Amino acid sequence: MFRKLLLALMGAGLAAGMALWALLSNLEEPPPPDRIIVNAIVKQVEHNWGTLKLNERIEGPYEYTVLDSAGAVLFQSAAGLSGSVNEALKYRETPVDLIVDGQNRGKVIVHNDEREVFKSWRRQFTVAGGITVLLVLLLGLLYICYLNRTVLRPFEAMQRFARHIARGELDFPLTMDRNHLFGAFTESFDMMREELALSRRNEYLANKSKKELVAGLSHDIQTPVASIKAITELMLAGAGDEKTKRKLHTLYSKADQIDRLVTDMFHSTLEELNELQVNVTEEHSGLLYELIANADYSGVISAGRVPECLIAVDAIRLQQVVDNVVHNARKYAGTAIDVTCLIREGYLEAEFADYGPGVPEEELPLLFNKYYRGSLAAQQSGSGLGLYLSRHLMRRMRGEVECANRPDGFTVRLLIPLAGDLRNG
Repeated sequence: MFRKLLLALMGAGLAAGMALWALLSNLEEPPPPDRIIVNAIVKQVEHNWGTLKLNERIEGPYEYTVLDSAGAVLFQSAAGLSGSVNEALKYRETPVDLIVDGQNRGKVIVHNDEREVFKSWRRQFTVAGGITVLLVLLLGLLYICYLNRTVLRPFEAMQRFARHIARGELDFPLTMDRNHLFGAFTESFDMMREELALSRRNEYLANKSKKELVAGLSHDIQTPVASIKAITELMLAGAGDEKTKRKLHTLYSKADQIDRLVTDMFHSTLEELNELQVNVTEEHSGLLYELIANADYSGVISAGRVPECLIAVDAIRLQQVVDNVVHNARKYAGTAIDVTCLIREGYLEAEFADYGPGVPEEELPLLFNKYYRGSLAAQQSGSGLGLYLSRHLMRRMRGEVECANRPDGFTVRLLIPLAGDLRNG
């Protein structure tokens, strides 16, 4: 395209130069008036001098002016002719003397059309120059458009592409066009973008897998560690000699240390909690018996009948929720726990009721906040994440967790979605 435009520009310049050369070569100096015809006009004017015929135009190819001896105009065969000797000399017209009866009576000025020739030349030069200028302007405009399409716009596109890459926005491809100067570069740059995007995707998946593993394991480890601590406490209460008590205290201390380390590890991945995988499947409601039994390692839970139905849950995540609820009830209430279940409005509701002091009413809305620990938990170890995590997991399973005080204790209610309700939704 660039070569074609350059050839067109050279051709236009050559054509304009040839046109000017042809114009100049055809310009010729106008021939002088025919002396025979001029002499005939002069003789006829001398013959008509002093008669009325002097005011009649003499037939011939030339126009003329008759002056008297004082230089006054006696007759002009056409308008716009020279009216004085000086004007005639200016336009290269030769005055011829009028000799009548041996005396000089005036002059005859035969018109020379050199002025018209000059005007014709000027018109031709103006037209030729105008056409040349317009042609150059047109080609210049085409060249600017060519530069804009092949240089400026591709360069601006590469600038925008570079800004996207600098901001880490790798979803904006750079369109390849081999018809401009940057065509070869755009393909390489876009391949670089694709490689960066693939590398970032792989890094994201690797980090996601790592965080899921750390978050899942760290929280799951807390439950057996809490069981070890609880069993150790029971053994301490029944230990008889000091040596056994010291060993059990050491065991409890190490378990508590592990608990704190795992909690810190869980905190480091808590901000990526949405990346925890929750795989909801259809399960029989009898699964609750197993989940409750797994959480009841101290034998304080009394579970009622669970209505038979299909529920839509992730069994592993629901086990975490049940573990959290039971652990909190045992830690803060220290009483028996009654579990009752019923089906209502598309959910299997499982209520975990303890008989402890409950929670101040003004603190109920805050229980599910991250890191929040109520005023009654000041003397207990913990991170304030159990209910926060439980609500998050239940909502990922399209369920919910609710808390309420009773006159004789505290209730945590799990709203577990029914499988049929999930399909309809």
